[in-house]
Amino acid sequence: MTESGGMDLIHLEDPDGNHCIVRVTGWQPGLPTGHDVLHAEVLAHASFVDARLELYLFQHDLDAWQDELSSLVPGTGALIGGDRGLNLDLHMQEDRSLVVTINDPDRLSAMVWIRPPENWIQEHQGRLEQVRQTWLTEVL
Repeated sequence: MTESGGMDLIHLEDPDGNHCIVRVTGWQPGLPTGHDVLHAEVLAHASFVDARLELYLFQHDLDAWQDELSSLVPGTGALIGGDRGLNLDLHMQEDRSLVVTINDPDRLSAMVWIRPPENWIQEHQGRLEQVRQTWLTEVL
């Protein structure tokens, strides 16, 4: 858990202070049952951008994130947020650094380059499991 009561699904940060965080902050019941929505905020920072944006995630977004994260290797990417508005596209470079594209069609498009620690994929698989256990057991 974070100090603000949310939980970080994504927390990518490097020693230069560049970061991209997706923090789940709540949920809203959906209809029909099983179509609940997780509310999240995206916090992105680099020398040229400091943004806080809203993101809404469905169960299928988390499933897709899990699949793409598990198969991420240099030269490939992983997307979270789908095509409904704000989305994040992480593309792994050959040196294992990440280019994170933040695309909010109504407000912002930016690319942030981050050098995450080596174990970031395993750490994020654990973050995903924590989000599911904390939020989705209450929701579903």
